[in-house]
Amino acid sequence: MAVPTSVSLVLASVTAVLIFSAMQMYRPLIASSQLATIFGGYLGSWLFILSLTAVSNLEAVVLGKGFQAKLFPEVAFCLIGSLIACGMVHRVCATTCILFSVAALYYINKISQKVHNAPVPVDTYAGKKKKK
Repeated sequence: MAVPTSVSLVLASVTAVLIFSAMQMYRPLIASSQLATIFGGYLGSWLFILSLTAVSNLEAVVLGKGFQAKLFPEVAFCLIGSLIACGMVHRVCATTCILFSVAALYYINKISQKVHNAPVPVDTYAGKKKKK
């Protein structure tokens, strides 16, 4: 069930702050083993996804419904922020955060194109020529 943009902005922001604070509170536990550091990178990728959602929703509320998040300002800003948060926990968390975030961004883009882009009709007649 979809929620309005302003509600999604609040939910994504609050959840991102909760994940960031949990990563900082449980920093010794996350840095204690290899599997936990990989899980920390996974949490960092969720931090990236939620912060990107919050930024995109904020832009949609402020600048209008048709505004889209671009690669350079919004995605890079959110990725750097999540990498800094993961780097404060452990260096391996930052590395795995990049990997998980790039994979998540690929699938988010794929789903977004499927949902928001209308299929383009294919003109089958344009390629055929009549013989004389």
